[in-house]
Amino acid sequence: MDYESNSWIWEGVYYYPHLFGGLMLTAALLGLSTSYFAGVGVPSLPFFWSDFGIFHKKKCGKKRIRVYMDGCFDLMHYGHANALRQAKALGDELVVGVVSDEEIIANKGPPVLSMVERLALVSGLKWVDEVISNAPYEITEQFMNSLFNEHKIDYIIHGDDPCLLPDGTDAYALAKKAGRYKQIKRTEGVSSTDIVGRILSSVSDTKVYPDCNGTSLHGEPQKGSESKVAHISQFLPTSRRIVQFSNGKGPAPNAHVVYIDGAFDLFHAGHVEILKSARQLGDFLLVGIHTDQTVSEHRGNQYPIMHLHERSLSVLACRYVDEVIIGAPWEVTNDMITTFNISLVVHGTVAENSLLTVESDPYKVPKSMGIFRLLESPKDITTTSVAQRIVANHDAYTKRNAKKAASEKKYYVEKKYVSGD
Repeated sequence: MDYESNSWIWEGVYYYPHLFGGLMLTAALLGLSTSYFAGVGVPSLPFFWSDFGIFHKKKCGKKRIRVYMDGCFDLMHYGHANALRQAKALGDELVVGVVSDEEIIANKGPPVLSMVERLALVSGLKWVDEVISNAPYEITEQFMNSLFNEHKIDYIIHGDDPCLLPDGTDAYALAKKAGRYKQIKRTEGVSSTDIVGRILSSVSDTKVYPDCNGTSLHGEPQKGSESKVAHISQFLPTSRRIVQFSNGKGPAPNAHVVYIDGAFDLFHAGHVEILKSARQLGDFLLVGIHTDQTVSEHRGNQYPIMHLHERSLSVLACRYVDEVIIGAPWEVTNDMITTFNISLVVHGTVAENSLLTVESDPYKVPKSMGIFRLLESPKDITTTSVAQRIVANHDAYTKRNAKKAASEKKYYVEKKYVSGD
């Protein structure tokens, strides 16, 4: 007898011993009767007992655990995505609170992305089930009660790095006191502060070029500039992390595979929306992510801001993406189309301009095959336009980074090993 499928029998023995004994006696008598009368059928015991409806505790299913995690999610990166992935693993349903612009300004400084953009990024993650907009920075008693009573939250989650209010107190103190707090491991090597630092460093002493939207695009650094190496990523990519982010499934034999490629640098709301539109055109979305060298050749030496593995994880975390090619070629070839059984190649109307004056059309082959489609970009956001917001408010972000950098340095000095993934 299979234990899992009939475990309600053993639970019956534990919870209803007297009734179980009576049923056993009845079954024994019926067994004797059937052997005597030779031919009068009796339902098998499992079906017979199940009709009483008394051992259905497990069949009804256990309560689904709902967990809550909040954040600013400004300049959304793979560290945010990994935090939410870990949070989802601690429950069945993940509810994410996105802190309001006003709360971010009061506690951290001006946000780079608007609330609408941050909501699009969080909602686009594959591990997120619900989103609460304009969440408070501090878990107050009123908000905590709202989470427990209205949103049916079981646990509040945060990383092992401290989250302090301006007065130095712990933003999650009440959740910890209530015994409803769980901790996850911070993802090493990236933070919004680090990314802002990379941008501020990369734009120093550069020539300016316009992108397709007229936004300033910083090109080749002036002679002697070392902005490219001023902020080197500390991320250490592992195969395990890629597996954790991957869906682990390929397309069905007759699937309509849609292909889209790009740098996907500083993953933003525009990326989410174009990936969503592309996914709606088929059964399987394959995303090609260009190498660091390719991006640098077309956009300037200080790009990309995020390196290939960082960009790959950000794209893999998107709920609309099924698979990525890490280091996709600039040109879509016939061999590539055959290898991945690509049915349609798409490209958005909003994109960064290349600095190369003469270059071949990367979509020449799919166009000749009649499988290319220019896809209207839902948003006009670009990596350059996002970076320009920081550059335009250089002093404010420099001040913000100086403050945050000090707390991050303290975290790394005092850091201890935390188990988890």
